[in-house]
Amino acid sequence: MSSAKVKAQQIIDENGVVVFSKSYCPYCKASKSLLSELGAKYYALELDTIDDGADLQNALEEISGQRTVPNIYIAKKHIGGNSDLQGIKKDLPALLKDAGAL
Repeated sequence: MSSAKVKAQQIIDENGVVVFSKSYCPYCKASKSLLSELGAKYYALELDTIDDGADLQNALEEISGQRTVPNIYIAKKHIGGNSDLQGIKKDLPALLKDAGAL
C-alpha cells in the first residue's frame, strides 16, 4: 500500500469527521461552514497547501472512488462531497454525535 494511502486511511481512522479540502474551493468552504454552524469538531486537510496533497487525492480515489473535493468522512464512513453533506443536513447532528464530534 502506498504511503499516501496509509496516511489518508490513518487520518480517516483517527478523526471523527474529516474534510479533505482545497483552500480555494467554494464547495469545500460550504461544507466546512455547515459543520462549523452545527458546532462540529472536524479535521480539515487542505490538499493544495501540503506537499503530498496530490498523492493523498489519488489515494482517496483508491479508498472511496471519489477524486473530487470536498471528500468527507464521518465516523470512518465516506459521506461524499458537499451536495451529499447538504443532502443529509437533518441527519447530521445525530451522525456527528455518534462520531464524537459534537
